[in-house]
Amino acid sequence: MHETLVSKSVILKSMNKNNFQQTTFENFLNDFKTTIKRLFREENDINQMSIKRGLPSEILHEIMRSNPLSLSIPKEYGGRGGTVSENMQLLSAASYESMALSLTLGINSALFLQPFAKYGQESAKRGVFDRFLHAQNMGGLMITEPGYGSDALNMQTSYVEKQDSFHLRGTKHWAGLTGQANFWLLTARKQVEQGNLQRDIDFFVCDNNAPNQKIVVEEYFENLGLYQIPYGRNKLDVEIPKIQRLEPHTTGVKMMLDLLHRSRMHFPGMGLGFIKRMLDEAITHCQQRMIGGKSLFSYDQVQQHLARIQANFTICSALSLKGSEMADIRNDLTTLGLESNIIKTVTTDLMQESAQSLLNLVGAIGYRLNHIAGRGTVDSRPFMIFEGSNDILYAQIAESLLKLMKSAKETSLLVYLKGHELTERAAKNLKDLLSLHIDLQISQRKLVELGRLMSRIVSMDLVIKMGNNGFRSDLIDGAVSILRQEISNLINYYEYPQTVLVVDNYFEDSSWSSLIK
Repeated sequence: MHETLVSKSVILKSMNKNNFQQTTFENFLNDFKTTIKRLFREENDINQMSIKRGLPSEILHEIMRSNPLSLSIPKEYGGRGGTVSENMQLLSAASYESMALSLTLGINSALFLQPFAKYGQESAKRGVFDRFLHAQNMGGLMITEPGYGSDALNMQTSYVEKQDSFHLRGTKHWAGLTGQANFWLLTARKQVEQGNLQRDIDFFVCDNNAPNQKIVVEEYFENLGLYQIPYGRNKLDVEIPKIQRLEPHTTGVKMMLDLLHRSRMHFPGMGLGFIKRMLDEAITHCQQRMIGGKSLFSYDQVQQHLARIQANFTICSALSLKGSEMADIRNDLTTLGLESNIIKTVTTDLMQESAQSLLNLVGAIGYRLNHIAGRGTVDSRPFMIFEGSNDILYAQIAESLLKLMKSAKETSLLVYLKGHELTERAAKNLKDLLSLHIDLQISQRKLVELGRLMSRIVSMDLVIKMGNNGFRSDLIDGAVSILRQEISNLINYYEYPQTVLVVDNYFEDSSWSSLIK
């Protein structure tokens, strides 16, 4: 593949280069917004497009002509070398028009280009980046396997080392852009004697267009939501040249954590534009819809729904700011699981909640798949599952908190949070609510509840901090008020003793009709 990359690089260098490097980011972003608005709302109807499988190739081609992925390519390789904040603004602009487009760009940037820029071998970079810039190539990541979703560290895809290459074999599924991406980051474990697999994980760049590197799609899934992104089951039996192996700074597991934590910190970029669209649609509908001689907008319960979506917009803005400050590829995010998990879980919960609120407000018409409320509901739901199910991540958040409290020899939640940099501002606001002591040995269900509580307290802290830095004060006040209400409810839920278990033989003596007199 090395020769393939080099030869294509030479050809591409001779092409006329776009002037996007000389364009200011503001103009670059505005041009991108204009393009996707025209394609999705003026020349085509995104509501109709979104109920069909796949994004029309001519539309995707025109979007990619503007080189949105150049933001994740270093300047020395011809890209814009944009900051994380610029990339997140681009994702937000895309998600306002199309959640599937935003996720497509997010997969390319956070799950391929950024880790490749950080860990790829220099001899392979020029050829790969040139094909993204000038041939509209795309890339994705394959980790998840049948039977090994959340248990990724026990993946069974294996590789053996040869003289000039690595031979990978295995099966991967649920990789976004299945059958569409030109490049893939593949994860595998080294096969040693007796067929055993090493514990550590390695990453490889696979060029799907090169000889002996073709990944076979065995099945395309009929995924619920995000119709424009293909998912499926992939068979791997590929020969990867040695220059296409990523080089971890320490171990492969830590490289994967750095990659995933950085990706999770990009979620607010995708979430913010989506929530803003839900808010704009909700306000417009409620102002125009007349019930009983007055607009929906004037009803108190409607205002509650609208205020909640608006608070979600503010909270997600604070999460975007935090993520942009932390996720630069020069930073090692290996140990920042607490922060990244909070950012991912809260963002995705807010996305789904905002879509559900819009669905409630527009009524029956919103239940149509080709309505933005119905589409938004099914498109936002998978975000709560992939890159770590929210329940699992909430449990991990709580485990991190308990570990820190145990190390500090502190059981008072208020006392501990007052001294933690992520919660000290919020703790002052919540001192009348946080008078509870935490049992350091709690059930798994309580771990999830505690993780959800911790995530909202941190979110409040970030909102307050953003307000102190000049964000619009009435939006800050509204978000803090709604977060305080939610935190109060979560505390009550956490304190309520809950040990109910499922009755597996429930069908015995449980027929209501047998009680008819």
